[in-house]
Amino acid sequence: MIHCYIDRLLHYIYICSQNFSVLKVFKNFKDYSSQKPLALSLGMFDGVHLGHKSIIDELINVGAANNLETAMLTFWPHPRFVFNPNEDLKLLNTIEEKQQLLDKYGIDNLFLKEFDEEFRNLTGEEFVRQILIDKLNVKYLIIGYDHSFGKNKSGNFELLQKLSKELDFEVEQMEAINIHENNISSTKVRNALLTGNIKEANEMLGYFYPVSGTVVHGKKIGRTIGYPTANIDTESIKLLPKKGAYIVEVEVKGQQYKGMLSIGTNPTVNGEKLTVEVYILNFNDDIYDQRITVKFRDFLHDEIKFEGLEKLIERLDEDKRLTEEFIF
Repeated sequence: MIHCYIDRLLHYIYICSQNFSVLKVFKNFKDYSSQKPLALSLGMFDGVHLGHKSIIDELINVGAANNLETAMLTFWPHPRFVFNPNEDLKLLNTIEEKQQLLDKYGIDNLFLKEFDEEFRNLTGEEFVRQILIDKLNVKYLIIGYDHSFGKNKSGNFELLQKLSKELDFEVEQMEAINIHENNISSTKVRNALLTGNIKEANEMLGYFYPVSGTVVHGKKIGRTIGYPTANIDTESIKLLPKKGAYIVEVEVKGQQYKGMLSIGTNPTVNGEKLTVEVYILNFNDDIYDQRITVKFRDFLHDEIKFEGLEKLIERLDEDKRLTEEFIF
């Protein structure tokens, strides 16, 4: 009887292992080889928001129904860095965050293609023939409702429909995903974060907006007023929400804590450099040089220049009360 249960358990573990995929990442097409053709989508997928999630879900459904592996093809650096090198573009995801999200959502393969001179001069048709068909063996292609690709944006849904008959692949164009009668887009998520509308941004993303970084030494003013903060050295390419105070969830050493986070220059003490500082509730460990992640949950207030430290402490006390009462 015991052996019977063990056999069933081992069989269950085997079945689960067949359905669990670990994301494979390729920075060069020549490194990729697979016996199975692909169901693929292409784009920047910045934020991997709910609009992107609808494409991912459809890819997985199509892959399962047609015995295809799933794949996303995205570009690095962002094409806007290439075409507008002086633009101060900030991204919703680092490469690592994007990989983690796609892995979590069950995608099999991620192609991180360098957006170099040779690649960006491919026409839409050349891209389909040379990359999607010849190199990647794509049998099902899904694109977003407004997606174009190739030199001079020569690739679009109409071209794909035309080529699909000749090259023997299927193509599907997804409809826009709406929240409150507005289409979700990476631009709209950015705008929500830059206006402090954290709940709207999180709603469009489908997860709590994260920012990660290493804890570094600061001026240590917070500890003199009873609110010691961890100064976070964030990645320069990562978008920060507008200046102000926020309720955040803090991940430290695999544990979750409530926190009050400030983005700003500390005008009350005549600060000049933009800093990201978090006061972690019920936490006293030394975490210098450690990497932590904060997830934005709600906006408290804009950056304020107080008349003195006493007024600052009063506001911090109130922010702490609101954070303690906030339901995570």
